[in-house]
Amino acid sequence: MLNLPSKIESVEVLEDLLSTPSEVLVDYVSELEGDIMILGAGGKVGPSMAMMAQRACKTAGKGRRVIAVDVAPLEKLTKFGIETIQCDLLDLDAVKMLPDCENIVYMAGRKFGSTGSEWLTWAVNVMVPHNVAQKFIKSKVAVFSTGCVYPVVDVSSGGSVETDKPNPIGEYAMSSLGRERVFDYYSAEKGEKVVQIRLNYALELRYGVLVDIAAKVFKGEPVDVTTGFMNGIWQGDCCDQVLRSFDLATSPSSILNITGPELLSVRWIANRFGKLFDKKVKIASQENGRGYLSNATKANSIFGNPSVSIGRIIEWTADWVQKGGKNIGKSTHFETQDGKY
Repeated sequence: MLNLPSKIESVEVLEDLLSTPSEVLVDYVSELEGDIMILGAGGKVGPSMAMMAQRACKTAGKGRRVIAVDVAPLEKLTKFGIETIQCDLLDLDAVKMLPDCENIVYMAGRKFGSTGSEWLTWAVNVMVPHNVAQKFIKSKVAVFSTGCVYPVVDVSSGGSVETDKPNPIGEYAMSSLGRERVFDYYSAEKGEKVVQIRLNYALELRYGVLVDIAAKVFKGEPVDVTTGFMNGIWQGDCCDQVLRSFDLATSPSSILNITGPELLSVRWIANRFGKLFDKKVKIASQENGRGYLSNATKANSIFGNPSVSIGRIIEWTADWVQKGGKNIGKSTHFETQDGKY
């Protein structure tokens, strides 16, 4: 059980908490066959994923390798003791040179900046999966996808479930479904074991939907509640669940929604931040009752509820924003319903 602080005082404390493996994960890793490779480890979630895998393997004491791969250098992960490889995943010959590995977390992808350079988004989201899937046919692959492949749904639906048909809006979401379909092909036709992880949304203190809402309330800016409902999960819980999902990889591929168990009101979240900041909240527009909402009943039945509650994350976020904590400076655009990022 995690020992959760009332406040998070520094980036170092934050990263330690984000990468702390659960006892269940340590036990799972101790029984896992083979090494773990994180592809696309330099993104927002990748470093937490790689560090958590490393800590779990070290605690389990099995001498398992954790390998982090990205197009950019990964000095921070190297210093953490993780084996790192710099590789352009768009280069098929370079991908073929990567070491074989039994367990793959695939995290490479492109979202922001898609509008205006759609070709690059499609190349990263579809061509790279082809290269990787072709290389790792004998592996178990947990593929990061997105709940945006589902249609925008009414809040009364309870959120999209894994058996719902995708209906992506916009080129980012369409290319994300393309990524899934490439892995589906290699899974169905070549026997690769794959689980598609549809995530909505990973939350931490430097980035995420809660940070976006908190920053607006703190600055006295209006919060648009047209997209009035959301899902979210602490990034550490997301990493923990993904690293415990290798045995869910199947041929043909399977699908797993990962998010928190609640459907959350954006208006309620904004008002909660207003109370914590002692600031008046400005609300723009009215809820249209729709959004990208995922139902994680399946994942929660397998892994249990997240270890960090939304209420705790909101309190951490409020304190972090109020004291000027580090922010990576990218909006999530969670309110977007037209698929343009």
